[in-house]
Amino acid sequence: MKALPILALVLLAPLAHAQELSVTLNGLEHDNGQVAVAVYADPKTFRKDDQAFAAQKAKAEKGAVTLVFNDVPPGRYAVLAYHDENDNGKMDRRFGMIPTEAYGLSNNPKVMGPPSFEDSVFEVTVDEPAKVTLEMRY
Repeated sequence: MKALPILALVLLAPLAHAQELSVTLNGLEHDNGQVAVAVYADPKTFRKDDQAFAAQKAKAEKGAVTLVFNDVPPGRYAVLAYHDENDNGKMDRRFGMIPTEAYGLSNNPKVMGPPSFEDSVFEVTVDEPAKVTLEMRY
């Protein structure tokens, strides 16, 4: 019986220092469709939708939308978001590479070619909730 409280403590310990991460998407031109936001913790999985640390979708709103991720452990992360204007559940691309729907990245780096994790990385610390603002590019 003593093992159960110890096991619970071990499993919940990482969440004791977890933080809230607020991601704001600025510059949404209209309210068609939805926005999708993915948080990545590993450079090897960056931009792979099914391997994000966390992901959320919300109704698009002209101007800005904020999504909140809870229980994010301290560490290095990168965020990728897109405005799914036609609501088909994916980022549409020309020639399979060039986005035809608005997108944004943490740190708002200038990109020529595929974006990198390192250009978009930011830190989540135990000290305070993290806030990231992405400027959407159409």
